[in-house]
This record gives sequence, C-alpha cells and structure tokens, in this order.
Amino acid sequence: MKKKNNKNRKITIEDYIKAVKKADREIQIENSTGWSATTKVHKSKKIYDRKRARDSYNEEY
Repeated sequence: MKKKNNKNRKITIEDYIKAVKKADREIQIENSTGWSATTKVHKSKKIYDRKRARDSYNEEY
C-alpha cells in the first residue's frame, strides 16, 4: 500500500472555508460566558409547536 504524497496537495477553497468556520466556532466557544451547547440543531418553523401556536394566539387577542 502506497502512502499519499501530501506535498503536492493543494488547499481548495472548500478546505479553506471549512478551516475558517471551525476556527471561528472554537474562538466563539472560548469567548462565550457560561455554558453553551455546541451541537444544537435549528428548529424548523414548519413543525407544529404548541408554544409558538399559543404565543401567536395570545398576540391576536
């Protein structure tokens, strides 16, 4: 099995963007005060949520 030659590998734009995003996340976690979730998923607005329905109902009346 041959080893890959990393000397000839060029950094693509995708690799650069990925590295910058990772570094930005790490800096943001270090600077944040207290505890913060790192793997929190964004909640879809299309999914039914009792809390959101109740809040919109209260705003109407």
